[in-house]
Amino acid sequence: MFGTIVNALAIIAGSLLGLLFSKGIAERYKEIILSGVGLAVVLIGIRSALSSDDLMVVIFSMIIGAVIGEFLAIEKRLARFGTFLEKTVAAKSSDTSSFARGFVTASLVFCVGSMAIVGSLESGLTGNHQTLFAKSILDGVTSIIFASAMGLGVLFSSLAVFLYQGLITLTAVFLKNFLVPETISQMTSVGGLLILAIGLNMLKITTIRVGNLLPGIFLPLVYFMALQLRWW
Repeated sequence: MFGTIVNALAIIAGSLLGLLFSKGIAERYKEIILSGVGLAVVLIGIRSALSSDDLMVVIFSMIIGAVIGEFLAIEKRLARFGTFLEKTVAAKSSDTSSFARGFVTASLVFCVGSMAIVGSLESGLTGNHQTLFAKSILDGVTSIIFASAMGLGVLFSSLAVFLYQGLITLTAVFLKNFLVPETISQMTSVGGLLILAIGLNMLKITTIRVGNLLPGIFLPLVYFMALQLRWW
């Protein structure tokens, strides 16, 4: 869990810096910086999406995951949780919708990437935290930009990162035999498509409900486990 703790602290530190300097940054600069980050997120998504050659597993994971996520209304629940946090801890003068947007956007960007999955798995399986340390630096820098543009909600995305990556790390210990390289690459590809969708949303090209696609990340693992059980 050490790598995940460092990652969460890096997001908190970066968000505090972003909030500190946000008032001194003109809106036009925030807008163009956020567009630049959006393009970078698109690039990261494309590279991650190409991790696996097994397109059928990736495609069906996206489709089935979308159905599950839409049924569970994950995106709406994330937004509600962001609004709850805003009402609980943010100043009364804060913009609730802005807080929720910052929380949801940052949480998705920081959680669904390949580094979040692979780094958490490495942390749980081998005790190697190097990937999460590298991710902490990237997330820290990104959170500065996000917080300056989207506000306090970005800081609380550290809670989502801690819970998400921590759960993967702890789960990896119990599912060690199922987390083969092929499955990890498939999960990474699905995660890359989600990152691409986030980038397109940030650029205001699309309004994809990325949160409702999250279950797709874990379906390659479910598929592999089902295959193993069938042989038994």
